[in-house]
Amino acid sequence: MHDLSARDRSVFRAVDHCCEHDEMTKLDSNEIASAMRAAEELARYASERIIVHRPGAGEVWTKANEADWVTAVDLEIEQHVRDELRRWFPQYGIVGEEFGALNSTNAEECRWFCDPIDGTTNFVHGLPWSSFSLALADEDGLVIGVVCDPYRNELYSAVRGGGAKLNGSPIQCSNAASLVGGIVLSEQIGARSWDGMLGMVRLLGDLQCVTHFMGSSALALANFGAGRASAVALGAANPIDVAAGLIIARESGGLAKGAPGLDAVLSVDSSLNHAALIVGARDSIGDLAQILF
Repeated sequence: MHDLSARDRSVFRAVDHCCEHDEMTKLDSNEIASAMRAAEELARYASERIIVHRPGAGEVWTKANEADWVTAVDLEIEQHVRDELRRWFPQYGIVGEEFGALNSTNAEECRWFCDPIDGTTNFVHGLPWSSFSLALADEDGLVIGVVCDPYRNELYSAVRGGGAKLNGSPIQCSNAASLVGGIVLSEQIGARSWDGMLGMVRLLGDLQCVTHFMGSSALALANFGAGRASAVALGAANPIDVAAGLIIARESGGLAKGAPGLDAVLSVDSSLNHAALIVGARDSIGDLAQILF
């Protein structure tokens, strides 16, 4: 096992750099449709690579610490995605989990956000719960997002103002009026708990609401969008991890709230760095917000 910390780029620094409040372009319907076709094609490619290429000896490394994994498959997928997006959309910027930010040819254009494998720890250990995610943002925030679950052959997608879909069929989030008897999906920060996490689990338990930590923020948000969970609570939302899942959750009818001072309709910019994020049904998100905020 090799230590890649010296070559690992700071994802948050890259996002801060590329997401300064400059003037960006708003996409039209034809551009959005073209971007969605590309995103879905890349998701299918990534899904196949995740399924058929289990990393072997010499293909698994750590980055910031011994619980921060990366594999040759992560790098292969992201490099392919970057190459194809630069070929198809050279005017757009790209921010990736493994290689950081790549500026566009036009500083005013849109930006892709790619996480080649969200849930790499699960992937390394053979636990079938990880995903590929890709999102595109313009001056109004998130435009499209795709999250692919390779192990269940599920492709989640969303277009701003156009709803969310699972394998081409419309989906809707839970409309439960209460968290009682429900499921809240959450994630640790790597191997560590975040401030308030254990208290949240205890208080949700008092409501007879189960908290699950599955290992992929993107899949948590996408599964909420499919109505399979009551809410999602993340203690430190990484924009690259949550971008695609967030638009899927919102377009399925969910509401998003951030820490005090953040707008309820979150766009992918530096304001998401190290910030709590919750997504839930309109009638029950307030209960979770009271617990966390």
